[in-house]
Amino acid sequence: MAIGRTDILSSKFFMYVNNEPKEGADFLNVTDKYTGKVVTKVPLATPEDIEESIQGAVCATKAMSTLGAFERKLALQIVVDELQRRAEEVAQYITIESGKPIKDARGEVQRSIDTFQIASEEATRINGEYLALDISQRNKGMQGITRKFPIGPVSMVSPWNFPLNLVAHKVAPAIAVGCPFVLKPSSRTPLSALVIGQILSTCESLPKGAFSILPCSREDADKFTTDERFKLLTFTGSGTAGWDMKARAGKKKVVMELGGNAPCIVEDLVPDLQTTVQKLVFGGYYQSGQSCIHMQRLYVRQELYSQVKVALIEAIKKLKMGDPHEDDTYIGPMISESSAESVEQMIQDAVKKGANVLTGGHRKGPFVEPTLLENVPLDAVAMVEEIFGPVVLIYAYKTFKEAVDEANNTHYGLQASVFTTDINKVFYAFEHMEVGGVVLNDSPSVRVDSQPYGGLKDSGQQREGVKYAMEDMLETRVLLMRNVANLVH
Repeated sequence: MAIGRTDILSSKFFMYVNNEPKEGADFLNVTDKYTGKVVTKVPLATPEDIEESIQGAVCATKAMSTLGAFERKLALQIVVDELQRRAEEVAQYITIESGKPIKDARGEVQRSIDTFQIASEEATRINGEYLALDISQRNKGMQGITRKFPIGPVSMVSPWNFPLNLVAHKVAPAIAVGCPFVLKPSSRTPLSALVIGQILSTCESLPKGAFSILPCSREDADKFTTDERFKLLTFTGSGTAGWDMKARAGKKKVVMELGGNAPCIVEDLVPDLQTTVQKLVFGGYYQSGQSCIHMQRLYVRQELYSQVKVALIEAIKKLKMGDPHEDDTYIGPMISESSAESVEQMIQDAVKKGANVLTGGHRKGPFVEPTLLENVPLDAVAMVEEIFGPVVLIYAYKTFKEAVDEANNTHYGLQASVFTTDINKVFYAFEHMEVGGVVLNDSPSVRVDSQPYGGLKDSGQQREGVKYAMEDMLETRVLLMRNVANLVH
């Protein structure tokens, strides 16, 4: 066991209004998702705090846009250094507030460090281009250059399942390009975001109003969506909330990373059965399946189906479920008991409609056993919608084309994966799978923090991944020039 839960939460938490820590009159309780007990509290922002923060971001727009690349890089590097120094402490916060097993929380801290590091490097690589515009006689002598400018104040709403790294994927690009921002972290997991606020408040290069981090109620947070002073809204969360926010966002640009129903096709065992199954277990049960790219549907070639199924059941039964603070725990509690009940209802609906439970299938409080379902009908809720829990549906298929068609049979399109040694099938999947990304010879749950990340259909729009998020926070401006070199004597 690492440092104790009581010790780690002895410090006081503040919200951040225009770079400054601030207490509040009302508070939000933070619970340990394993014990269910309230372990600390954080200030709850008022409508006045939100308005002050938006005004501050507007006032900081010019100062942020004129920061030198070295200043933006320095601020991001301070976050990198502090997260490295406080890595174990922050991992403990993540485990307490989200229920994520500690080994996975440590991995999230390292990913967040990577995200800020990438942003610090990209901050110095915001480049324009030279344009040859003499495309016809009437344009003779015309040329141009382009330059990218920060879009202005950014509104951010982050989820609970990666409470640090998905904050990093919004905050780091904004600082890298020079956009002030106001962030609403998830009310279920506000601590990780407030740690980022603690660190950023020490960055002297950031002007007042560069950032605000505000735990607040859903009702008071409506301005994050509707206020026209924000030039971009970036949201990660459920499709229901995301599409509603987009409809009410007005003229601002909207970036959304929403849900998924990730398929995986096993055409070949790469390089062998044991390795393939190990990756399938990760894809299906990492973080109790509470990931947008959780492997939900598994399609296995008919000739391999029996051996993959048997090996997968055996591996699933070995997964330890319990206290997420213990290093060998694989399945921790879900974010809430009501979330676990929703997953249980999906399992029961599938069984009622003819599915077989190969292993798991039971719930105890906020815990759901890692579950493998066979013969789930196409109209079952678990097939149609995102489960967001430790449940995988397994199917056999005859032809690769059939598997790709079945993988596409969903209104989601975030990420997918294919196990194969056939290069022709690799490119067939890449060209025909209706998703934002295809992973080769690994689970669809793989995400590298520098990659473009996002989906099609109901899985969202635009792309995250530091460089790609930065592009949405920048506007391209062109300078047109007539060549007057012949006038120089």
